[in-house]
Amino acid sequence: MTGVQHKTGGTRDMTRGPILKQLLLFAVPLLFGNIFQMLYNTVDSIVVGNFVGKEALAAVGSTTMIINMLVFFFNGFSVGAGVVIGQRFGAKEEKELHTAVETTMALTFVFCVLFTIIGMSYVRPMLYLMATPEDVFDNAASYLNIYFAGISGLLIYNMGSGILRAVGNTTLPLMFLVFTSILNIILDLFFVISLHMGIEGVAYATILSQFLSAALTLLLLSRTKEIYRLVWRDLRIDKTVTKLVFAVALPAGIQSVITAFSNTFVQAYINYFGSSCMAGWSCYNKLDQIVFLTTQSIAMAATSFVSQNIGAKQEERANRGTMVSLALAVSTIVVVGGTLVLNARQAVRLFTQDESVIAFGVMFIRTNTMFVMFNGVNHVLAGALRGRGDSRGPMYIMLMGFVVLRQIYLFVLTRFISNTPRPVGFSYPVGWMLTMVMELTYYMYRRKKTAAAL
Repeated sequence: MTGVQHKTGGTRDMTRGPILKQLLLFAVPLLFGNIFQMLYNTVDSIVVGNFVGKEALAAVGSTTMIINMLVFFFNGFSVGAGVVIGQRFGAKEEKELHTAVETTMALTFVFCVLFTIIGMSYVRPMLYLMATPEDVFDNAASYLNIYFAGISGLLIYNMGSGILRAVGNTTLPLMFLVFTSILNIILDLFFVISLHMGIEGVAYATILSQFLSAALTLLLLSRTKEIYRLVWRDLRIDKTVTKLVFAVALPAGIQSVITAFSNTFVQAYINYFGSSCMAGWSCYNKLDQIVFLTTQSIAMAATSFVSQNIGAKQEERANRGTMVSLALAVSTIVVVGGTLVLNARQAVRLFTQDESVIAFGVMFIRTNTMFVMFNGVNHVLAGALRGRGDSRGPMYIMLMGFVVLRQIYLFVLTRFISNTPRPVGFSYPVGWMLTMVMELTYYMYRRKKTAAAL
């Protein structure tokens, strides 16, 4: 690659051209990709909620926090890899980019083995820790055991698509996800309705579809003619690249794991109110995740944009890209979140016809959803900071807001004020708002410090 083209083949050079256009061209395919990936678990919930029962719906929903502890850690690792690869792509360092790709994929295969063993070993202890009710416990355990047995497909796809995102290619990973998500829907319906496999059926449908998306991504990386091609004979773990990746990945991964672990305690508070509330909370989380995905996609775009421009030594362009990303995130959340709030009852009915579950789901949506804009600011700023290679600052801030302060709020609330579902669910917005104050303060400090050094 010569580095003079604005866009070549399967890559996107974001060091030149209109900032808003570059961010949108990157973020929109990524958003659709994230939505289709989310559909795996969401469709599982819709199918079991309509064809198995509210206990099965509550079981699938209660597993999300446990799955996220491992998946979010790995996503932190893929963020670290993306920053290293993106900076080398921006700097046009072809040899170093090649080494980074081979190293991150080799590490991914190691994580596949570790996460399968860890996940399957701690299924039942984690469900006990979350005070999972007896009428939900066995279904949740079955779903998780199957999911973790096939988690390698998800990890390989996420890393492969992370490599592609770092060089600006979001289109082909999206195409793979569209195809495998449709397959997942077909398999869900076939296993549950035709074969009567219940919750195990949706779990098998999910892992089979994820393995196919992983295989397609590996095929693309192996066959491409671009400089990010995966060369199997060169697969190795380079110490220098590993150190650089983990400098960003460990703080991001640790923050994600601890946040997800903290969320299991939020789930435990919700579990106290029974399966109807659990199922309603599950519906809210699935729908609210669609709102959050808009800002998560923009945050990922900001990370790649900033990392490429920092690699190209374009500080001011990196700053402008961050501001545009913030405005884009907040405005899209207002539109998407407002639409969900106005249509909350119809949205929850996609998952269930049980009126008690619908009431809880609508309550959580109308109470919490619009506050996602504060979380959008958090993730865009954190993404921009990680694009610069600063992962520790966002880690400490998010741990304080999402974990420590949120748990203090829940402890004080439930013991001294009101142990009812609505204020317990509001612990999410409380964490988001407190974190945003800290995140903005830290970002302005870092920006001022950087400007003084120039």
